[in-house]
Amino acid sequence: MSVTLEEKLAIHELLSKASYAYDARDLDMLAACFTPDATLTMRIAGGDLVGPFDGRDAIMGLMGGSMAEQTDVRRHVVSNIFFDDSADGTAVKSFLTLVATENGETRVLSTGVYHDTVVADDAGAWRLAQRYIELDNSY
Repeated sequence: MSVTLEEKLAIHELLSKASYAYDARDLDMLAACFTPDATLTMRIAGGDLVGPFDGRDAIMGLMGGSMAEQTDVRRHVVSNIFFDDSADGTAVKSFLTLVATENGETRVLSTGVYHDTVVADDAGAWRLAQRYIELDNSY
């Protein structure tokens, strides 16, 4: 599915907003980035598949639980965003660089790849329908 330049910009903003919302610990903003029936899976350092987390509530449960365990300040940096027109729906791939600051020290926790499928809702707002995260190492 081919997307217009305006749609690509809106999808870029969606990916940035999801990262910002997580780092700001704003679960309402983060939840709004996903469709109600979204799914999330991940693989860490080539290990077993984690998930699926089916539905926005399950995804928010995972995210909220992760946030509760964190003592550092996280920054999810999304880059190298491109669109895969050969897939069903609108597939988006991007790199993740996960940076954390704690006790005055900033370090890279992990890098990885987001494999996303995004859809426009009835109002034309783009949402994450599927997210698969490949992290290059655990942290």
